Amino acid sequence: MVDESLNTIAFQIISNVGSAKSLAMEALYAAKRSDFALAEEKLVESKKYFVEGHKVHASLIQKEAAGDKVEFSLLFMHAEDQLMSTETITELVKEMIEMYKKIVE
Repeated sequence: MVDESLNTIAFQIISNVGSAKSLAMEALYAAKRSDFALAEEKLVESKKYFVEGHKVHASLIQKEAAGDKVEFSLLFMHAEDQLMSTETITELVKEMIEMYKKIVE
């Protein structure tokens, strides 16, 4: 049975990186409308959520590195997947925003 605290941690990761991913996409949509100031604001806000999700994830890594066993679950695997995909999507969004800027120039 998976520890309830691990489920709570997984949901914290999912919630934070989900918000980060949504904000990154809002940044892209703003850039598509040539609203680059709003796009930058959304990216800054997105990063705050991503960092929070990453901190929670890092705490689990530190726990395991200290010798405490961390149970594996499908929910935790989903949280890690969301973390990784959000990081990738955010980097792609940044590049696409730069492309929109060049198109407008």
